[in-house]
Amino acid sequence: MDSIFSLISPELLVFAFAVTVIAGIVKGAVGFAMPLIMISGMGVLLDPKLVIAAIILPIVVSNFLQVAKAGFGEAVEALKEYKLYVLLTCVMILITSQFVKVVSADTMLLGLGVVVTALCLVQLSGLKIVIPPERRPIASVIAGLASGILGGFAGTWGPTTVLYLVAVETPKARQFVVQGVVYGLGSVMLLAGHLKSGILNQHTVSFSLVMLVPAVLGMWIGFKIHDRINQAVFRKATLWVLLIAGVNLVRRGLLG
Repeated sequence: MDSIFSLISPELLVFAFAVTVIAGIVKGAVGFAMPLIMISGMGVLLDPKLVIAAIILPIVVSNFLQVAKAGFGEAVEALKEYKLYVLLTCVMILITSQFVKVVSADTMLLGLGVVVTALCLVQLSGLKIVIPPERRPIASVIAGLASGILGGFAGTWGPTTVLYLVAVETPKARQFVVQGVVYGLGSVMLLAGHLKSGILNQHTVSFSLVMLVPAVLGMWIGFKIHDRINQAVFRKATLWVLLIAGVNLVRRGLLG
């Protein structure tokens, strides 16, 4: 257990704490982007495999807290309302993850990043993309399949989930809990997958456990911010975070 911390200087540990607090604040405020911020930030100075191990438990716990904040009754209602989207996303993640070697992850990340960035820029420019009620059932199928495929191949289904929820005009409170449900189910899969892969093991789990402290602290601060912002501000903040996520996906797709 101590061998991991023997490889991480106190300065690096403080750096990892700071990045994780910021990730928690954003996650608590808008409901997503914790993995993006932790991987992008910590990956600058730490080994990528160690970073992946570090994010696993914070992701699982943060999504549990996100659902708990809204109430598990709300989570059940959200799951019922968006059951088709959630089901398709999870099933496609399981299926397409088995064929991840067929398509380059960098290609998938680049394609996703370009689409997300373009759509965010369009909406932030003032053109609001809204899917009318009569087209939402087919939209949930398309979005669920797309999210699951991208999740299985590229390991990220957050941006497409947010774009879908924004486009169907999901209220702030419901969007927050739906994201928690979708990401929570995905994070459990991530935990199981990396227990099997060996990324999360008896050595690296200690680092992931330590990162729970700044993650929960950041979430607490983020929840305070979330409670103070209205629907319009929440939507704009979500789009800005999503735009940053899209640009980062393009960067990862181009640079690997």
